[in-house]
Amino acid sequence: MIDHKRITIRNKEESHLHSGLYCVPTPIGNLADITLRALEVLTHCDAVVCEDSRVSGKLLSAYGIKDKKKIIYNDHADEYIKSKIMTMVEAGQIIALISDAGTPLVSDPGYKLVRDCLDKGLNVTALPGANAVLPALQLSGIPCDQFIFGGFLPAKDKALRDVLSRYKNTMQTLIFYDSPKRVEKTLFAIDDIMGNRQVALVREISKLYEESIRGTAADIINTIQAKPIKGEIVLVIAGADEQAAEMNVDAMIMQSLYSGGSVKDIAKDLAEITGLKKKDLYNRAMALRDNEG
Repeated sequence: MIDHKRITIRNKEESHLHSGLYCVPTPIGNLADITLRALEVLTHCDAVVCEDSRVSGKLLSAYGIKDKKKIIYNDHADEYIKSKIMTMVEAGQIIALISDAGTPLVSDPGYKLVRDCLDKGLNVTALPGANAVLPALQLSGIPCDQFIFGGFLPAKDKALRDVLSRYKNTMQTLIFYDSPKRVEKTLFAIDDIMGNRQVALVREISKLYEESIRGTAADIINTIQAKPIKGEIVLVIAGADEQAAEMNVDAMIMQSLYSGGSVKDIAKDLAEITGLKKKDLYNRAMALRDNEG
């Protein structure tokens, strides 16, 4: 239990808070993962914009923040709610935007609100803090220097396989959110489409049963079939081997050339899919086309 009485929060004047929209990360498990700056904003703000007032109420109560005005803003919020929040910011109020857990906007509501505030020239500030993506990457044992975050994987089989196929030749580490109910099916698809590469299933980050299950997709399937898992899941997948990726890219280029695609369009499309430089892909496509000719 957090002893909030031992935490010293500066008063509003000492905090130098200006009117604006503050994106405030909240703990994803352990309540102690909140920052002092986040507590200052939540303590002194005029209102908290949240997904679920019950969830946010528990967090605020844990830190002794009482009687705080809450505005529900979720995937079902209409334009009126968004306009109301922006009007409050324009009027000089301090508004804290939080999600149920983690960093706002990262697979959570808030993007349109932040975008419209920025477009209108209103003050928007983002506080660093808790999220699931970076701790999962750290706990995966997979290279961290370059990575792509793909958000939640689709539930339907075809859409899932389409996403995995799109990233098959990407050499950067891949990070996805998934559900414990679907993750076994996802791992079978990874094994089928991406083959024998390193994967980490990281779950319950910062909570009591935090765990990183590492190995190939096939290895992890065997592990979770023997002992079913629960909780929030992040999948981290090693990028494609450079040599294999180059061979696959050549095959993709040739297929596109045979389909009548222009070299320019092929380079552009494959750059988006693979993360490779468009110029390099253009030169490779030109060379393959000339060799075929």
